[in-house]
Amino acid sequence: MRMVWRQDGIVNLTIKPLAILGLFALGACVQTRTSAPVASRPATASQPAAEAAVLDDAPIAPGQPAIKVAAENLGSLDVPPNPDFSAWLREVRDEARRNGIRETTLEKAFNNLQPIPRVLELDRNQPEFKLTYRQYMERVVPQARVEKGRKMLAENRALIEPIARKYGVPANYLVAFWGVETDFGRVTGGFQVIPALATLAHDGRRSAFFRKELMFALQIVDEGNVTPDKMTGSWAGAMGQCQFMPSSFVRFAVDANGDGRKDLWTDKGDVFASAANYLGQSGWKGSESWGRAVTLPKTFDRKLGGDARRTFKTWAALGVRDAQGKPLPPSDQSAALIIPDIDETAAFLVTDNYFTILKWNRSTFYALAVGQLADALAKR
Repeated sequence: MRMVWRQDGIVNLTIKPLAILGLFALGACVQTRTSAPVASRPATASQPAAEAAVLDDAPIAPGQPAIKVAAENLGSLDVPPNPDFSAWLREVRDEARRNGIRETTLEKAFNNLQPIPRVLELDRNQPEFKLTYRQYMERVVPQARVEKGRKMLAENRALIEPIARKYGVPANYLVAFWGVETDFGRVTGGFQVIPALATLAHDGRRSAFFRKELMFALQIVDEGNVTPDKMTGSWAGAMGQCQFMPSSFVRFAVDANGDGRKDLWTDKGDVFASAANYLGQSGWKGSESWGRAVTLPKTFDRKLGGDARRTFKTWAALGVRDAQGKPLPPSDQSAALIIPDIDETAAFLVTDNYFTILKWNRSTFYALAVGQLADALAKR
């Protein structure tokens, strides 16, 4: 698993890239599919940070809309003194009781619970290195992942298509998120979520954020969705095959098969429906694509890249052409120009769905990777 510190002010908590594919397996971050990750340097949409500091065993998780932890939630590196863990845990139990968590749930969740030193080690020691956009794409969307994704889409089409129709999110996008987040469910994190969250909540650096996530995790168990021992995920609390933080789970998870449980660990129907519900509630437009690759004239003013929207007609008048150098469609649809790496030639015109992907993970590279993997999966 890994934690990524990026220029765009977000820290991604994810699993280490696959040894063979060099992927970022747990690509979501601690967010808020509820909250949001950390700040370093501000970035512009046209020059995102190269994404990724990877730790060997660090797990990860999506939150409210994917997983992000806001800079204000991460706190400073100066860690204030912590209360005695046993005394602190008694206070947490009292709070959970006031929130309506049953005593039987607390007994199961907190039985012999102790802080996990490895979680603090991973939280404290996050090496930073930078990838260019091209390097990131080679790791996250290699041809091997595309081929595996096409196979997974074909194998699960009967399950995914009804979900895609219900929520208005095409099947190829659901599989693309699944692939980038956890390598199609293969890498979901090996930490028990409640002890990991308790460790981080007791720690003085980001205690308020993780204490809230711990309360949501207890609620998930109390509702009968999963037992504490089966609630596994990243060291930062991201759970299941779509890597939701507990707060995102509570808000967006779906019991697709009607068995009374929202199971994001083993039930692919629940996984796809939950991801689709998240995207649908975040503004996904089923009739639109995410964007397209384009070419820019040599004299193009690259400062025009960013979030500002212009019509395709306007971009065409500025000399922007499609990836093959052909004219853009004469459309009044608006799009923003994203230049992911200032030192490279890659450029994209992106529409509203691109910005919805950013709600899942506020990383330019991530959003472009999901969009392009989805496009590749749709091709025969």
